[in-house]
Amino acid sequence: MIEKGKPLSLLGDLKKDEIEEKRVLVRVDFNVPLSEDLQVNDDTRVRAALDTIEYLLSHNCIVILMSHLGRPKGKIVEKLRMDPVALCLEKIIHRKVIKLDDCIGEYVTKMVAKLVPGDIVLLENLRFHKEEENNDPVFSQQLASLADIYVDDAFGAAHRAHASTVGITSYLSSYAGFLMAQEIRSLDKLIFNSDKPFISIIGGAKISSKIEILDRLTEISDKVLIGGGMAYTFFAAQGLEIGKSIFEESQIKFCRELLKKAKIMGKEIVIPEDVRATYEFSEDADSFNVSIEEIDNNMIGMDIGSKTIGLFKKIISSSKKIFWNGPLGVFEMDKFAKGTNEIARHIASLYGKVFSVVGGGDSIAAINKLGLNNKFSHLSTGGGASMEYVAGKKLPGVEILRK
Repeated sequence: MIEKGKPLSLLGDLKKDEIEEKRVLVRVDFNVPLSEDLQVNDDTRVRAALDTIEYLLSHNCIVILMSHLGRPKGKIVEKLRMDPVALCLEKIIHRKVIKLDDCIGEYVTKMVAKLVPGDIVLLENLRFHKEEENNDPVFSQQLASLADIYVDDAFGAAHRAHASTVGITSYLSSYAGFLMAQEIRSLDKLIFNSDKPFISIIGGAKISSKIEILDRLTEISDKVLIGGGMAYTFFAAQGLEIGKSIFEESQIKFCRELLKKAKIMGKEIVIPEDVRATYEFSEDADSFNVSIEEIDNNMIGMDIGSKTIGLFKKIISSSKKIFWNGPLGVFEMDKFAKGTNEIARHIASLYGKVFSVVGGGDSIAAINKLGLNNKFSHLSTGGGASMEYVAGKKLPGVEILRK
Protein backbone atom coordinates (compact mmCIF):
# COMPACT_ATOMS: atom_id res chain seq x y z
CA MET A 1 0.00 0.00 0.00
CA ILE A 2 1.49 3.32 -1.10
CA GLU A 3 1.10 6.11 1.44
CA LYS A 4 0.69 9.78 0.70
CA GLY A 5 3.92 11.74 1.23
CA LYS A 6 4.50 14.58 3.68
CA PRO A 7 3.46 18.09 2.58
CA LEU A 8 5.82 20.07 0.37
CA SER A 9 7.66 23.18 1.54
CA LEU A 10 5.84 25.76 -0.56
CA LEU A 11 6.98 29.04 -2.05
CA GLY A 12 3.58 30.50 -1.26
CA ASP A 13 4.06 29.85 2.46
CA LEU A 14 7.00 32.25 2.77
CA LYS A 15 6.32 35.50 4.62
CA LYS A 16 6.75 38.80 2.79
CA ASP A 17 10.03 39.67 4.51
CA GLU A 18 11.41 36.21 3.68
CA ILE A 19 10.92 36.66 -0.07
CA GLU A 20 10.85 40.42 -0.78
CA GLU A 21 13.75 41.58 -3.00
CA LYS A 22 15.56 38.24 -2.69
CA ARG A 23 17.61 36.60 -5.43
CA VAL A 24 15.60 33.48 -6.28
CA LEU A 25 17.01 30.64 -8.36
CA VAL A 26 14.18 28.78 -10.07
CA ARG A 27 14.56 25.38 -11.72
CA VAL A 28 12.03 25.41 -14.56
CA ASP A 29 11.37 22.82 -17.24
CA PHE A 30 11.91 24.71 -20.48
CA ASN A 31 12.81 21.54 -22.38
CA VAL A 32 10.59 22.57 -25.29
CA PRO A 33 10.44 21.37 -28.91
CA LEU A 34 12.30 23.56 -31.39
CA SER A 35 11.74 23.89 -35.13
CA GLU A 36 14.55 23.57 -37.68
CA ASP A 37 14.95 27.36 -37.65
CA LEU A 38 15.22 27.24 -33.84
CA GLN A 39 11.80 28.61 -32.94
CA VAL A 40 9.81 27.24 -29.98
CA ASN A 41 7.14 24.95 -31.47
CA ASP A 42 5.10 24.50 -28.30
CA ASP A 43 5.28 26.99 -25.41
CA THR A 44 3.13 24.94 -22.99
CA ARG A 45 5.98 24.38 -20.53
CA VAL A 46 7.05 28.02 -20.65
CA ARG A 47 3.52 29.20 -19.86
CA ALA A 48 3.25 26.61 -17.09
CA ALA A 49 5.99 28.45 -15.15
CA LEU A 50 4.33 31.87 -15.33
CA ASP A 51 2.49 31.71 -12.00
CA THR A 52 5.74 31.24 -10.10
CA ILE A 53 7.66 33.83 -12.14
CA GLU A 54 4.95 36.48 -11.81
CA TYR A 55 4.58 35.80 -8.07
CA LEU A 56 8.31 36.41 -7.58
CA LEU A 57 8.19 39.59 -9.67
CA SER A 58 5.26 40.84 -7.58
CA HIS A 59 7.58 40.56 -4.56
CA ASN A 60 10.36 42.54 -6.30
CA CYS A 61 12.62 39.50 -6.53
CA ILE A 62 15.55 39.02 -8.86
CA VAL A 63 14.42 35.96 -10.83
CA ILE A 64 17.18 33.61 -12.03
CA LEU A 65 15.80 30.82 -14.22
CA MET A 66 17.65 27.63 -15.10
CA SER A 67 16.69 24.65 -17.27
CA HIS A 68 18.02 21.96 -19.54
CA LEU A 69 17.16 21.63 -23.23
CA GLY A 70 17.57 18.38 -25.12
CA ARG A 71 20.42 15.96 -24.53
CA PRO A 72 23.77 17.64 -25.20
CA LYS A 73 25.51 15.07 -22.96
CA GLY A 74 27.82 17.49 -21.20
CA LYS A 75 28.97 19.31 -24.32
CA ILE A 76 28.08 22.67 -25.86
CA VAL A 77 25.65 22.08 -28.72
CA GLU A 78 24.86 25.35 -30.50
CA LYS A 79 21.33 24.36 -31.57
CA LEU A 80 20.48 23.55 -27.94
CA ARG A 81 21.25 26.98 -26.51
CA MET A 82 18.47 28.61 -24.47
CA ASP A 83 18.26 31.79 -26.60
CA PRO A 84 15.01 30.83 -28.44
CA VAL A 85 13.39 30.02 -25.09
CA ALA A 86 14.41 33.42 -23.67
CA LEU A 87 12.79 35.14 -26.67
CA CYS A 88 9.66 33.01 -26.27
CA LEU A 89 9.37 33.95 -22.57
CA GLU A 90 9.90 37.64 -23.42
CA LYS A 91 6.96 37.60 -25.84
CA ILE A 92 4.71 35.89 -23.30
CA ILE A 93 5.62 37.95 -20.24
CA HIS A 94 6.11 41.29 -22.08
CA ARG A 95 9.34 42.21 -20.35
CA LYS A 96 13.06 41.83 -20.97
CA VAL A 97 14.65 38.44 -20.26
CA ILE A 98 18.44 38.58 -19.92
CA LYS A 99 20.00 35.46 -21.43
CA LEU A 100 23.47 34.46 -20.17
CA ASP A 101 25.96 32.32 -22.11
CA ASP A 102 26.73 29.96 -19.25
CA CYS A 103 25.16 28.84 -15.98
CA ILE A 104 28.22 28.96 -13.69
CA GLY A 105 31.57 30.72 -13.55
CA GLU A 106 33.04 34.17 -13.00
CA TYR A 107 31.15 35.71 -15.95
CA VAL A 108 27.80 34.51 -14.61
CA THR A 109 28.60 35.61 -11.06
CA LYS A 110 29.48 39.13 -12.24
CA MET A 111 26.34 39.41 -14.42
CA VAL A 112 24.04 38.23 -11.61
CA ALA A 113 25.67 40.72 -9.19
CA LYS A 114 24.55 43.57 -11.49
CA LEU A 115 20.88 42.53 -11.45
CA VAL A 116 18.26 44.62 -9.66
CA PRO A 117 14.85 43.70 -8.26
CA GLY A 118 12.43 42.94 -11.09
CA ASP A 119 15.12 41.59 -13.43
CA ILE A 120 14.69 38.18 -15.06
CA VAL A 121 17.70 36.19 -16.21
CA LEU A 122 17.81 32.82 -17.98
CA LEU A 123 21.00 30.78 -17.55
CA GLU A 124 22.48 28.69 -20.34
CA ASN A 125 21.56 25.02 -20.81
CA LEU A 126 22.46 23.18 -17.59
CA ARG A 127 23.32 20.01 -19.46
CA PHE A 128 26.19 21.67 -21.30
CA HIS A 129 28.00 20.65 -18.09
CA LYS A 130 28.25 16.90 -17.41
CA GLU A 131 28.28 17.75 -13.69
CA GLU A 132 24.53 18.55 -13.88
CA GLU A 133 23.41 14.99 -14.58
CA ASN A 134 26.14 13.62 -12.29
CA ASN A 135 24.66 15.62 -9.38
CA ASP A 136 28.14 16.99 -8.73
CA PRO A 137 28.33 18.80 -5.36
CA VAL A 138 30.76 21.48 -6.59
CA PHE A 139 28.51 22.28 -9.55
CA SER A 140 25.49 22.33 -7.18
CA GLN A 141 27.28 24.76 -4.89
CA GLN A 142 28.26 27.02 -7.81
CA LEU A 143 24.61 27.26 -8.86
CA ALA A 144 23.50 27.88 -5.29
CA SER A 145 25.99 30.73 -4.88
CA LEU A 146 23.92 32.81 -7.32
CA ALA A 147 20.89 33.15 -5.05
CA ASP A 148 19.34 33.45 -1.59
CA ILE A 149 16.48 30.99 -2.15
CA TYR A 150 15.90 27.97 -4.42
CA VAL A 151 12.53 27.14 -5.97
CA ASP A 152 11.86 23.96 -7.94
CA ASP A 153 9.08 24.30 -10.49
CA ALA A 154 10.34 21.63 -12.90
CA PHE A 155 8.10 18.62 -12.31
CA GLY A 156 9.17 17.23 -15.69
CA ALA A 157 12.69 16.77 -14.27
CA ALA A 158 11.64 15.68 -10.77
CA HIS A 159 12.36 12.00 -11.44
CA ARG A 160 16.05 12.82 -12.01
CA ALA A 161 18.51 13.26 -9.11
CA HIS A 162 20.54 15.99 -10.78
CA ALA A 163 22.50 18.93 -9.37
CA SER A 164 19.75 21.43 -10.19
CA THR A 165 16.94 19.29 -8.73
CA VAL A 166 18.54 17.60 -5.72
CA GLY A 167 22.16 18.62 -5.08
CA ILE A 168 21.40 22.32 -4.84
CA THR A 169 19.01 21.83 -1.91
CA SER A 170 22.01 21.12 0.36
CA TYR A 171 23.09 24.76 0.01
CA LEU A 172 19.88 26.84 -0.15
CA SER A 173 16.48 26.98 1.56
CA SER A 174 14.33 25.12 -0.94
CA TYR A 175 10.65 25.34 -1.90
CA ALA A 176 8.19 23.96 -4.41
CA GLY A 177 6.90 26.44 -6.97
CA PHE A 178 3.22 26.76 -7.89
CA LEU A 179 3.42 24.36 -10.83
CA MET A 180 5.24 21.69 -8.82
CA ALA A 181 2.63 22.00 -6.04
CA GLN A 182 -0.24 21.77 -8.54
CA GLU A 183 1.26 18.65 -10.16
CA ILE A 184 1.55 16.84 -6.83
CA ARG A 185 -1.93 17.90 -5.66
CA SER A 186 -3.50 16.65 -8.89
CA LEU A 187 -1.66 13.34 -8.96
CA ASP A 188 -2.34 12.74 -5.25
CA LYS A 189 -6.04 13.34 -5.88
CA LEU A 190 -5.90 10.81 -8.68
CA ILE A 191 -4.15 8.19 -6.55
CA PHE A 192 -5.58 8.71 -3.08
CA ASN A 193 -9.10 10.10 -3.62
CA SER A 194 -11.58 7.23 -3.23
CA ASP A 195 -13.93 8.30 -6.04
CA LYS A 196 -14.86 5.35 -8.28
CA PRO A 197 -14.84 4.16 -11.01
CA PHE A 198 -11.23 5.05 -11.80
CA ILE A 199 -10.43 4.49 -15.48
CA SER A 200 -6.92 4.52 -16.96
CA ILE A 201 -6.25 4.91 -20.67
CA ILE A 202 -2.80 3.87 -21.84
CA GLY A 203 -1.55 4.21 -25.40
CA GLY A 204 1.69 4.78 -27.23
CA ALA A 205 3.88 2.26 -28.98
CA LYS A 206 5.95 0.57 -26.28
CA ILE A 207 4.90 -1.58 -23.36
CA SER A 208 8.53 -1.95 -22.24
CA SER A 209 8.64 1.72 -21.22
CA LYS A 210 5.39 1.42 -19.26
CA ILE A 211 5.62 -1.96 -17.50
CA GLU A 212 5.58 -0.52 -13.98
CA ILE A 213 2.78 1.94 -14.69
CA LEU A 214 0.64 -0.76 -16.34
CA ASP A 215 1.17 -3.08 -13.39
CA ARG A 216 0.37 -0.34 -10.86
CA LEU A 217 -2.65 0.96 -12.77
CA THR A 218 -4.08 -2.54 -12.96
CA GLU A 219 -4.04 -2.55 -9.14
CA ILE A 220 -5.55 0.90 -8.52
CA SER A 221 -7.85 1.32 -11.54
CA ASP A 222 -11.19 -0.36 -12.06
CA LYS A 223 -10.51 -0.66 -15.79
CA VAL A 224 -7.44 -0.06 -17.96
CA LEU A 225 -8.18 0.78 -21.60
CA ILE A 226 -5.37 -0.15 -24.01
CA GLY A 227 -4.75 1.58 -27.34
CA GLY A 228 -1.90 2.62 -29.61
CA GLY A 229 0.85 0.33 -30.83
CA MET A 230 1.00 -1.55 -27.53
CA ALA A 231 -2.46 -3.04 -28.21
CA TYR A 232 -0.93 -5.38 -30.80
CA THR A 233 1.37 -6.96 -28.23
CA PHE A 234 -1.75 -7.73 -26.17
CA PHE A 235 -3.36 -9.22 -29.33
CA ALA A 236 -0.29 -11.38 -29.92
CA ALA A 237 -0.40 -12.50 -26.27
CA GLN A 238 -3.88 -13.87 -26.97
CA GLY A 239 -2.75 -15.69 -30.09
CA LEU A 240 -4.36 -13.27 -32.57
CA GLU A 241 -2.95 -12.40 -35.99
CA ILE A 242 -1.48 -8.88 -36.02
CA GLY A 243 -0.06 -8.77 -39.56
CA LYS A 244 2.73 -6.22 -39.92
CA SER A 245 1.59 -4.11 -36.95
CA ILE A 246 4.13 -2.86 -34.45
CA PHE A 247 4.55 -5.07 -31.37
CA GLU A 248 7.11 -6.18 -28.78
CA GLU A 249 7.71 -9.91 -28.80
CA SER A 250 9.72 -9.64 -25.57
CA GLN A 251 6.64 -8.31 -23.74
CA ILE A 252 4.13 -11.01 -24.73
CA LYS A 253 4.75 -12.94 -21.51
CA PHE A 254 4.21 -9.78 -19.44
CA CYS A 255 0.90 -9.09 -21.23
CA ARG A 256 -0.34 -12.62 -20.52
CA GLU A 257 0.60 -12.32 -16.85
CA LEU A 258 -1.02 -8.90 -16.55
CA LEU A 259 -4.28 -10.13 -18.09
CA LYS A 260 -4.24 -13.03 -15.62
CA LYS A 261 -3.48 -10.71 -12.69
CA ALA A 262 -6.35 -8.39 -13.61
CA LYS A 263 -8.79 -11.30 -13.76
CA ILE A 264 -7.72 -12.57 -10.33
CA MET A 265 -8.12 -9.06 -8.86
CA GLY A 266 -11.55 -8.58 -10.42
CA LYS A 267 -10.22 -5.77 -12.62
CA GLU A 268 -10.53 -5.43 -16.38
CA ILE A 269 -7.96 -4.70 -19.06
CA VAL A 270 -9.95 -3.60 -22.09
CA ILE A 271 -8.22 -4.14 -25.44
CA PRO A 272 -9.66 -2.91 -28.76
CA GLU A 273 -12.39 -4.91 -30.46
CA ASP A 274 -11.56 -3.47 -33.88
CA VAL A 275 -8.86 -1.36 -35.53
CA ARG A 276 -8.33 1.03 -38.41
CA ALA A 277 -5.87 -0.79 -40.68
CA THR A 278 -4.01 -0.30 -43.94
CA TYR A 279 -1.54 -2.15 -46.14
CA GLU A 280 0.95 0.71 -46.27
CA PHE A 281 2.34 2.96 -43.52
CA SER A 282 1.38 6.20 -45.24
CA GLU A 283 -1.01 9.13 -44.85
CA ASP A 284 -2.27 8.49 -48.38
CA ALA A 285 -2.83 4.75 -48.05
CA ASP A 286 -6.34 3.33 -48.24
CA SER A 287 -7.65 2.37 -44.78
CA PHE A 288 -10.50 0.27 -43.51
CA ASN A 289 -12.14 -0.83 -40.27
CA VAL A 290 -11.63 -4.49 -39.30
CA SER A 291 -12.36 -6.55 -36.21
CA ILE A 292 -9.30 -7.90 -34.44
CA GLU A 293 -10.19 -11.42 -35.67
CA GLU A 294 -10.07 -10.23 -39.30
CA ILE A 295 -6.53 -8.82 -39.36
CA ASP A 296 -4.57 -10.63 -42.08
CA ASN A 297 -0.82 -11.15 -42.26
CA ASN A 298 -0.20 -8.09 -44.50
CA MET A 299 -2.24 -5.51 -42.59
CA ILE A 300 -0.85 -2.73 -40.39
CA GLY A 301 -2.99 -1.55 -37.47
CA MET A 302 -2.92 2.26 -37.27
CA ASP A 303 -5.71 3.32 -34.90
CA ILE A 304 -8.48 1.98 -32.71
CA GLY A 305 -11.66 1.20 -34.69
CA SER A 306 -15.11 2.76 -34.59
CA LYS A 307 -16.61 0.02 -32.38
CA THR A 308 -13.75 0.42 -29.89
CA ILE A 309 -14.19 4.20 -29.85
CA GLY A 310 -17.83 3.67 -28.88
CA LEU A 311 -16.90 1.10 -26.21
CA PHE A 312 -14.23 3.37 -24.70
CA LYS A 313 -16.64 6.32 -24.65
CA LYS A 314 -19.25 4.26 -22.81
CA ILE A 315 -16.73 3.18 -20.16
CA ILE A 316 -15.38 6.72 -19.79
CA SER A 317 -18.90 8.14 -19.34
CA SER A 318 -19.37 6.01 -16.23
CA SER A 319 -16.09 7.10 -14.62
CA LYS A 320 -15.29 9.55 -11.82
CA LYS A 321 -11.52 9.72 -12.35
CA ILE A 322 -9.45 9.31 -15.52
CA PHE A 323 -5.71 9.01 -16.10
CA TRP A 324 -4.57 9.10 -19.73
CA ASN A 325 -1.06 8.58 -21.07
CA GLY A 326 -0.23 8.01 -24.72
CA PRO A 327 -2.06 8.42 -28.07
CA LEU A 328 -4.41 5.67 -29.25
CA GLY A 329 -3.17 5.57 -32.84
CA VAL A 330 -0.68 7.11 -35.26
CA PHE A 331 -2.12 10.52 -34.44
CA GLU A 332 0.60 12.39 -36.34
CA MET A 333 -1.28 11.33 -39.50
CA ASP A 334 -4.69 13.00 -39.61
CA LYS A 335 -6.30 9.90 -41.12
CA PHE A 336 -5.30 7.86 -38.08
CA ALA A 337 -5.92 10.44 -35.36
CA LYS A 338 -9.64 9.75 -35.03
CA GLY A 339 -9.38 7.47 -32.01
CA THR A 340 -7.16 9.87 -30.05
CA ASN A 341 -9.25 12.90 -31.06
CA GLU A 342 -12.63 11.31 -30.34
CA ILE A 343 -11.57 10.15 -26.89
CA ALA A 344 -10.05 13.56 -26.13
CA ARG A 345 -13.28 15.32 -27.15
CA HIS A 346 -15.38 12.90 -25.10
CA ILE A 347 -13.34 13.36 -21.92
CA ALA A 348 -13.45 17.13 -22.49
CA SER A 349 -17.25 16.97 -22.72
CA LEU A 350 -17.31 15.57 -19.17
CA TYR A 351 -15.29 18.47 -17.73
CA GLY A 352 -16.60 19.35 -14.27
CA LYS A 353 -18.17 15.90 -13.83
CA VAL A 354 -15.02 13.78 -14.08
CA PHE A 355 -11.55 14.43 -12.63
CA SER A 356 -9.21 13.97 -15.61
CA VAL A 357 -5.41 13.96 -15.63
CA VAL A 358 -3.32 13.62 -18.79
CA GLY A 359 0.41 12.86 -18.79
CA GLY A 360 2.74 12.54 -21.77
CA GLY A 361 3.75 14.99 -24.46
CA ASP A 362 1.98 13.25 -27.36
CA SER A 363 -1.40 13.07 -25.61
CA ILE A 364 -1.16 16.72 -24.56
CA ALA A 365 -0.05 17.74 -28.06
CA ALA A 366 -3.21 16.16 -29.46
CA ILE A 367 -5.35 17.93 -26.86
CA ASN A 368 -3.70 21.29 -27.57
CA LYS A 369 -4.18 20.81 -31.31
CA LEU A 370 -7.91 20.37 -30.68
CA GLY A 371 -8.00 23.46 -28.46
CA LEU A 372 -9.26 21.45 -25.50
CA ASN A 373 -6.46 22.16 -23.02
CA ASN A 374 -8.82 24.01 -20.65
CA LYS A 375 -11.32 21.13 -20.62
CA PHE A 376 -9.20 18.73 -18.56
CA SER A 377 -8.68 18.87 -14.80
CA HIS A 378 -4.90 18.72 -15.15
CA LEU A 379 -2.40 18.38 -17.99
CA SER A 380 0.88 17.19 -16.48
CA THR A 381 4.06 18.81 -17.77
CA GLY A 382 6.02 15.66 -16.95
CA GLY A 383 5.14 12.51 -18.89
CA GLY A 384 7.85 10.30 -17.41
CA ALA A 385 7.62 11.90 -13.97
CA SER A 386 3.84 11.57 -13.81
CA MET A 387 4.01 7.91 -14.82
CA GLU A 388 6.63 7.15 -12.17
CA TYR A 389 4.70 9.04 -9.49
CA VAL A 390 1.43 7.25 -10.28
CA ALA A 391 3.36 3.96 -10.32
CA GLY A 392 4.32 4.62 -6.70
CA LYS A 393 7.94 5.63 -7.20
CA LYS A 394 9.45 8.33 -5.01
CA LEU A 395 10.70 11.15 -7.23
CA PRO A 396 14.05 12.56 -5.97
CA GLY A 397 13.16 16.14 -6.92
CA VAL A 398 9.87 15.92 -5.02
CA GLU A 399 11.00 14.03 -1.92
CA ILE A 400 13.79 16.55 -1.25
CA LEU A 401 11.10 19.28 -0.98
CA ARG A 402 8.98 17.46 1.61
CA LYS A 403 8.81 19.12 5.04
